[in-house]
Amino acid sequence: MSKKILVVDDEQSILTLLQYNLVQAGYEVITAIDGEDGLEKGLNESPDLMVLDLMLPKMDGIEVCKQLRQKKIMVPILMLTAKDDEFDKVLGLELGADDYMTKPFSPREVVARVKAILRRTQTSSESEEKELDTSERILIGDLRILPEHYEAYYGDERLELTPKEFELLVYLARHKGRVLTRDQLLSAVWNYDFAGDTRIVDVHISHLREKIERNTKKPLYIKTIRGLGYKLEEPRLDE
Repeated sequence: MSKKILVVDDEQSILTLLQYNLVQAGYEVITAIDGEDGLEKGLNESPDLMVLDLMLPKMDGIEVCKQLRQKKIMVPILMLTAKDDEFDKVLGLELGADDYMTKPFSPREVVARVKAILRRTQTSSESEEKELDTSERILIGDLRILPEHYEAYYGDERLELTPKEFELLVYLARHKGRVLTRDQLLSAVWNYDFAGDTRIVDVHISHLREKIERNTKKPLYIKTIRGLGYKLEEPRLDE
């Protein structure tokens, strides 16, 4: 069964271009031309991924993203922005988008990004099954991570993580105690070159800390290694 992609953009030419190229790549595509329509279809059509423009009539992409996450809809979101504005990009990521692209872009690059995101989030795919040990269970302090089920728990509470937050947590956990640079994390978790735009890593680390740390200013799990990157470690009782 082909994956369903929801494309939300108010420019008909972009909708037509992306729909054509995504269909050619083997995806089922549904479209929306404003934020309210995009939110409704995001809630009711069960898409496997959303390509969501930032600037939309009726409701902007950031609000759409925010409302979906508030309703626990964790569909991967690729956000499009015509602005070369770091604030907009970071805000979108903080609200739960998994990735972003700046217009203008090539349809081929969008398809490549869609494939990369879906490849990282499809536990049922053959490649994912080969990567994951079906009995794998990662225990670190009060964290319990079940990679094959895309589930993570802090104590008995299930964590509500976006697909990209989950992938980042798993990668950190599998390399427990090792210092990982931002560039290493970009390459391993996002699976392509961000041309040195490492802020995306910092945003997702911040998001993870909000969900697994009791005090984000004094994290017990995800430590910042100044000038290098991050590492995840067993919490120390004396901290």
